[in-house]
Amino acid sequence: MGEEVVSKNFIEQEIDKDLAEGVYQNVCTRFPPEPNGYLHIGHAKSILLNYGLAKKYNGTFHLRFDDTNPTKEDMEFVESIKKDVEWLGADFGDHLYYASDYFDIMYKCAVKLIKKGKAYVCDLSPEEIREYRGTLTEPGKNSPYRERSAEENLALFEEMKNGRVEDGKRVLRAKIDMSSPNINMRDPIIYRVAHMSHHNTGDKWCIYPMYDFAHPIEDAVEKITHSICTLEFEDHRPLYDWVVRECEFDPAPRQIEFAKLYLTNVVTGKRYIKKLVQDGIVDGWDDPRLVSIAALRRRGFTPESIKMFVDMCGVSKSQSSVDYAMLEYCIREDLKMKRPRMMAVLDPIKLVIDNYPEDQVEYLDVANNLENEDLGTRKVPFERELFIERDDFMIEPPKKYFRLFPGNEVRLMHAYFVKCVGYETDEQGNVTVVHVTYDPETKAGTGFTGRKVKGTIHWVPASHAQKAEVRLYENLVDEEKGVYNKEDGSLNLNPNSLEIRRNCYVEPSFDGCGAYDSFQFVRNGYFCIDAKDSAPDTLVFNRIVSLKSSFKLPK
Repeated sequence: MGEEVVSKNFIEQEIDKDLAEGVYQNVCTRFPPEPNGYLHIGHAKSILLNYGLAKKYNGTFHLRFDDTNPTKEDMEFVESIKKDVEWLGADFGDHLYYASDYFDIMYKCAVKLIKKGKAYVCDLSPEEIREYRGTLTEPGKNSPYRERSAEENLALFEEMKNGRVEDGKRVLRAKIDMSSPNINMRDPIIYRVAHMSHHNTGDKWCIYPMYDFAHPIEDAVEKITHSICTLEFEDHRPLYDWVVRECEFDPAPRQIEFAKLYLTNVVTGKRYIKKLVQDGIVDGWDDPRLVSIAALRRRGFTPESIKMFVDMCGVSKSQSSVDYAMLEYCIREDLKMKRPRMMAVLDPIKLVIDNYPEDQVEYLDVANNLENEDLGTRKVPFERELFIERDDFMIEPPKKYFRLFPGNEVRLMHAYFVKCVGYETDEQGNVTVVHVTYDPETKAGTGFTGRKVKGTIHWVPASHAQKAEVRLYENLVDEEKGVYNKEDGSLNLNPNSLEIRRNCYVEPSFDGCGAYDSFQFVRNGYFCIDAKDSAPDTLVFNRIVSLKSSFKLPK
């Protein structure tokens, strides 16, 4: 037999080449989030890709906070990101770093560039800098301050550092090429003045490095070998390489770009999510209608399902969008063999078995998952009064309706055949109680073969059931209109994205269950105990996903 052919993505092929040619002796990757918001599903792809590469090559994985912009950063976001990365299973161990830890090194690098004649202090206003930069079709023009001497630049930069310059009055720029076809190389700003406290360094600094200058230095200091980032940084790669080269780092990290993960009909923009939170449309960055990692976790998605999803999306250089239904497919696949199938009634009406003894309770053996015997069985109490779903009974049913209606017989799941013999309604004509009789010879598991019924309905025992709140989620945005309003850029929100049912009943088998525990509710979908609002005496369930899927696996 021949050896199994292992398919490798283009990044793995490049790493193999670098290792074979001795460019690097090992592999070190990183995930470098800016702590200015919660991570979302797109970040999960980057986390799992970088961690997966480090693990595959027996290398090292770093989590580094790119905290160079104190105007937008917050410790709340730092803690949420650490929790998300750990939850996804990306083990960074002792390798937790902050870009702000390297501010002294970055400052020395800036001084080195000034001494080499590769950086200068510029007094142009932000508007003038934009004007001088040129366009995609026209080259830029040199700043009148470009030819300052190294000594003058060092003195001016020292004044910036010592707090003697107002915000926006001066910047430090790299001295590269104002006629470069790549606008990023037209003397980019590498330091700006910002009199702000930093969450990590306090008031030590009033100048802060720009991302394009800081990021390659961070990678080089940590001896990152492969700096994996998304495609929008491809045009920034020449600047990345310039910074590493001119700052004389050896060995130099290598930047490789891949396509972002785009999901259809979801909101990922931090600015939009922040407004949704502030306007009270969602109840936080972890609202289960969002696709932040915290929201997916709260809704009931698992790390395994997200990894499956990321693996199915693959790694490529071409941008594309993925249907949200594929993410739903992955969570169904992950849960269907793992989780017990419980009975819950979301829109209850009472069912009374007229000929069942009033004081009798029997405990039925119920399989936790018919497809996975290893999950065992449980005991469910059965009694004279039950709750069933309202749509499991109709007074005047259409053709091919096989559930309860006057004169019809169905099986109560795991229990007996019952036949409808009557019903009660309120003043508005709404059914409140259904009356049936049962046949004690038809108990499930006894091998009864006397006759067959076409319908089976689930139930919960009325006096033993636990009341619960159930939250049914739909897409946050109007799928027909798309995410954004073309006229004003606002979100096209779905007014029916959340339905709350507070009068639900679940079987009494949830003792000891807690936050994030998930279950399949028979015929209703997969549900998770809400981590924020649920309590032992007031269960709150989030619907993770319905049972039916619109996603088709590609052939």
